[in-house]
Amino acid sequence: MLHSSELNSHSISMAQPSPTPDSSSSTVQKVKRNLVMRSTWAELNGAMGDLGTYIPIVLSLTLAKQLNLGTTLIFTGFYNIVTGAIYGVPMPVQPMKSIAAVALADPTFSVPEIMASGILTGATLLVLGVTGLMQLAYKLIPLCVVRGIQLAQGLSFALTAVKYVRKVQDLPKSKSLENRHWLGFDGLILATLCVCFIVTINGADEDHGCHRQDQGQEELRRETQVRSKMRKVRRVFFSLPSAFLVFVLGVVLAFVRRPRVMHEFRFGPSSIEVVKMSKHAWRQGFIKGTIPQLPLSILNSVIAVCKLSSDLFPGKDFSVTSLSVTVGLMNLVGGWFGAMPCCHGAGGLAGQYKFGGRSGGCVALLGAAKLVLGFVLGSSLAHFFNQFPVGILGVLLLFAGIELAMASRDMNTKEDSFVMLICTAVSLVGSSAALGFLCGMIVFVLLKLRDWTNGKPLNAIWRHEDTNEQV
Repeated sequence: MLHSSELNSHSISMAQPSPTPDSSSSTVQKVKRNLVMRSTWAELNGAMGDLGTYIPIVLSLTLAKQLNLGTTLIFTGFYNIVTGAIYGVPMPVQPMKSIAAVALADPTFSVPEIMASGILTGATLLVLGVTGLMQLAYKLIPLCVVRGIQLAQGLSFALTAVKYVRKVQDLPKSKSLENRHWLGFDGLILATLCVCFIVTINGADEDHGCHRQDQGQEELRRETQVRSKMRKVRRVFFSLPSAFLVFVLGVVLAFVRRPRVMHEFRFGPSSIEVVKMSKHAWRQGFIKGTIPQLPLSILNSVIAVCKLSSDLFPGKDFSVTSLSVTVGLMNLVGGWFGAMPCCHGAGGLAGQYKFGGRSGGCVALLGAAKLVLGFVLGSSLAHFFNQFPVGILGVLLLFAGIELAMASRDMNTKEDSFVMLICTAVSLVGSSAALGFLCGMIVFVLLKLRDWTNGKPLNAIWRHEDTNEQV
């Protein structure tokens, strides 16, 4: 017979089972929930919303700087699957745009410098996230300044998209050439039809109609049957994966434009090698790449993404700390092997949401496709993407930019709108999110000090919206 002390210890041990199985099972269940797709076609369509940014940048660096396309596809595909499983939203994985711009503009900025700048940027973001400094920045930066950065980035995407549609592009040199012809497999008419198709599918509201009470029963029954058939037709039409169909059209036209591209495919993954980086590469990567990239990554890849995610997915709960850590880890892992420096991006998230992405399964599908292409075709896929109609990429980028810019429509006061537009204007004209952020913060502080001198209490000088604290 057990003594009382033995019985108590036995009951305590029975009441407190090992936490490891429960925690592991709950983690597995969370991953499953995060990857469950609301609609396979909608999620597949949403996965196309990020390609208008991804393909031009990666293709340009592949052709101009001999970036290892196969390695980039493999690593970014892996990132897509992991981030989709972690966050449960279509969290994008995009190339770091400032580093890409420097690489395309500077002939001396080659692959070692690109990788060094990405690793240093990732390490900095990881430190900011782990130490809690990113969380502090998120709380201190006012919403109107964040909206200004989002509006500037969205308009920048839209303007670039219009340039892709109107002008012939030399992607390796990042230059616009002569006006695009109206006809042809990459002409203005094709791009215009694609825009009209997406607007019709994604911008249409279903009209449910109404019943008239003064009709006879037989006439009402016939009209109900007709309306039911019409509703089914409209439901099928408006549920078409517009972005996916437009992308498939681009794939078909790429083969039509140059059928010989099939013979340029080389099956098998590209060799993954460690990139050798000299002291000069580290120094140049930090000065020319990391310093201009950091403000953009902090503002658009972490803070703006977190705010936009809370707007689009109120039930999801993740912080700027987790976003900063994942961006840091992505670059600390892939940068050593030649994968393009990557980050999250508010524009990619807005684009995927616009076209139907609602879960982590959206980007997991995209990641799986990248992995397959990376392992099967490797860098030889660059020959195919070089034939892809740039005008169609511009169409996809246009809607991503507009969706991101529309997030700024919640500025309800004239003061907030003023700060937002100052931040946007400086960011666009100066081509620098950091400069726009600095000007926006200065104007915001001046307006708050002006309110304080007019008699407002001190606690009203730096008041934030409640949503700015939900992290």
